[in-house]
Amino acid sequence: MPNTQASALMQVIVNLENGEPVFSYKNSAGQSCEGDVTVTEAGTITYQLVDNTGKGLKFAGVGFTTPYDGIIDAVTVSSDGMYVQMLDLDRTPGETKFQFVLTNTANTLMVLSPDPQVKNDPN
Repeated sequence: MPNTQASALMQVIVNLENGEPVFSYKNSAGQSCEGDVTVTEAGTITYQLVDNTGKGLKFAGVGFTTPYDGIIDAVTVSSDGMYVQMLDLDRTPGETKFQFVLTNTANTLMVLSPDPQVKNDPN
């Protein structure tokens, strides 16, 4: 079930299973969820990285399949790479999908997350 509110805090939890990263999400109440957020008014969605891999993961950015759809208005990554904030002014109805891009200290390769989504529902 998606987290529905103006501003949200989601945890992005990464574990290793058979040497491969596995992503899961928790909402601000600490409940497991899909990582999707439905926005009903302007606000900021904050994703906090919880790295259980021992590989020194950090957020490098966010990749969008539809970067010009007007759903997310801006993205910032904290200087320590532990947080991503998405500004959503909730002006454009619809949904957008994205993937987190992460760096690691084990090598120079990037890690991509599965695709959570943000849905704007201004009504």
